[in-house]
Amino acid sequence: QVHLVESGGGVVQPGGSLTLSCAASGFTDFTFSDYAMNWYRQAPGRQREFVAAITRAGDNTIYGDSVKGRFTISRDNAKNEMYLQMNSLKLEDTGVYYCNGVRGSGGYWGEGTQVTVSS
Repeated sequence: QVHLVESGGGVVQPGGSLTLSCAASGFTDFTFSDYAMNWYRQAPGRQREFVAAITRAGDNTIYGDSVKGRFTISRDNAKNEMYLQMNSLKLEDTGVYYCNGVRGSGGYWGEGTQVTVSS
């Protein structure tokens, strides 16, 4: 059973930066590099929102419109880790950030890490 654990969340002022990490473990038939990886977030009272995605090799990325130019997704397949560098944080970036791994029609989710942007 693949296990995803997010870390790095916290409280930051508007304009600040945070880096989130997602550590993956529990691979049996496949490896971390067999999974496309995504970040999602969910603010209180709102639906889960796509933030960013990265291909299995890390050679292509896409971003949600609200974070383009401010967030950077990356991965280190040797370490079984994925990252989200978040710069120029805004109040509306507040929420629980989730790591998601996808392979074919299946996928796994972490339990999330809270990011709070507050003055």
